[in-house]
Amino acid sequence: MGLRGRSGNDAHKKVHLIFIKDPPLRLPYKMANWMEEMMRLTIRTNLAMRTLMACAVNEGQIVRRHEIALCCNASENHLAQVVNTLGQLGYLETQRGRAGGIRLARPAQAISVGDVFRDFEGGTPFAECFASQGNTCPLIESCLLKPALAVAVESFYAALDRVSLADLVADNAGLDRLLSVAPGSHSLVCPV
Repeated sequence: MGLRGRSGNDAHKKVHLIFIKDPPLRLPYKMANWMEEMMRLTIRTNLAMRTLMACAVNEGQIVRRHEIALCCNASENHLAQVVNTLGQLGYLETQRGRAGGIRLARPAQAISVGDVFRDFEGGTPFAECFASQGNTCPLIESCLLKPALAVAVESFYAALDRVSLADLVADNAGLDRLLSVAPGSHSLVCPV
């Protein structure tokens, strides 16, 4: 097989040069798993969307951060950072105090999923060649993959631009069941 690179437990942690001699190439499980993980959203973006959906399901009501953390299987400390960012970006209003919590700062229809993703993912380079600093790729001067990826990434965001937060929660009985504030209790009905 024509695969060269680092092997062992930390093979997925380093950038590899792979020389394919005899196609088809079957990637080792760890390397295939690493490539799959590279295509995932950050935890911050995932938590931002979960938080916004919880607030959209309960539009106009105060929702407590610790209840969202419980229902969304998230660390309350990590969620606090995401809520802070969502507030600074104008997606959420926060209310301090005993009766405090969070709610949408604007209608769910006015919140584009693409905007949220750009706000949370935009600073993270999609590939090494997108990084302005720390790019060690020797192919950067002549590689045509970067412009192709740039088009693909923009297409990804453009598709999400057509989806509003309201679209994600409208007529979604499952999400209502998981994230609705219990009548009169001011706390989420969380089936955990």
